[in-house]
Amino acid sequence: MKKQFIIALGLMVSMSTIAQKKELRTLEKAVKNNNYAEAKAAVSQLEPMLGSMDEKLKSKYYFNKAQAYYANGAGTNADFKMAISDLAKVDEKHVSEVAVIKQGLQNELLTKANTLYTTGKYSDAAKLFEMLYILVPEDEVYLYYAAASAVSAQELEVALNHYLKLRELGYTGIETQYLATNKETGEEEAFDKVTRDLYVSKLKTHIKPREAKTESKTAEITKNIALIYNSLGESEKGLEAIKVARQADPTSVELILTEANMQYKLGNKEAYTKLIKEAIKNDPNNKDLLYNLGVLASESGNIEDAKKYYNRVLELDPAYINASTNIAALILSEEVSVIEEMNSLGSSAADNKRYDELKQKRVEIYSEAIPYLEGVLKIDDDNIDVAKTLKGIYSAIGEDAKYKAIVAKYKI
Repeated sequence: MKKQFIIALGLMVSMSTIAQKKELRTLEKAVKNNNYAEAKAAVSQLEPMLGSMDEKLKSKYYFNKAQAYYANGAGTNADFKMAISDLAKVDEKHVSEVAVIKQGLQNELLTKANTLYTTGKYSDAAKLFEMLYILVPEDEVYLYYAAASAVSAQELEVALNHYLKLRELGYTGIETQYLATNKETGEEEAFDKVTRDLYVSKLKTHIKPREAKTESKTAEITKNIALIYNSLGESEKGLEAIKVARQADPTSVELILTEANMQYKLGNKEAYTKLIKEAIKNDPNNKDLLYNLGVLASESGNIEDAKKYYNRVLELDPAYINASTNIAALILSEEVSVIEEMNSLGSSAADNKRYDELKQKRVEIYSEAIPYLEGVLKIDDDNIDVAKTLKGIYSAIGEDAKYKAIVAKYKI
């Protein structure tokens, strides 16, 4: 009786294997004929049999299932995700075939992801770039694109996880560029190595071949980690991320500025000023940094320091309107105390003498401010507020011709 049971069990296993092979043949045939709807139906028939399927048949199942869901590039994003998952379960026997499917998937996903990103559908683009990274984990740039897309979609926690993974992987984003100068246009162009060499050596359309490394993205990644932490209300983690990065690259102006901006947001203006000055040491002609120091000096009541910084900005860039506007405002602010004292004077001879001195002081203030205000109008001809200020100044100091010109031009 026991022997008969064993024989019966063996028959059941054999029949199960026969059924599995039959359905697999149906699946394979449907895939071969590009009948993906039928292939998916066969997949549904095989799914309940997976538990009793041997590893060899399982590999064949996953290989064909992946093809069914990939559908030669016609599958949905969800289908592609399924195909990526199944390809990872296929044994080495199908290495070359898997490589072909992977390349097709990669091309489809990359095209779709780029289209989504360029049309502003950042959230969907982020998902596809993440799928690309799962498909081709050695191409870490896809994870970088996923993070950047998530930031654009304001999906900060998703972006943070991607950036943290990139930092863990030690991703720098440094790539070799293969460059050559176009003989006709004189412009340097970038290619892959094979194409560059072809244009230079065979077609002779390009000259001066050279190689160059792109800039590292390490500082950018760390900066984004810090900023996202800060946006999520975890400022301490953000500052810690920046400090760790600065230990590795202490002279990076970008990292210094990131820490400075975080300190400013936290209300630590003293730390902000110190960091901005540190950044200027590394980049002494950075007009934006100098301008920021001017703003801080002005807010702190250090008028002469503020003027010094603003004038340095204008030396570097005479068209820096905000610096011209701010320094003019600082100069004109000195008028307030002069007017207050003038209004407080009596009618004695001493008071009249002092009044004349203050009146002259007021003219000197106006004369000092005029070049900055006129400079603004030369660049920003529609700045009605500056035009009104100049109108008042011209009237006060008797510049009748300039006064009339302002009134005529701006109808004020």
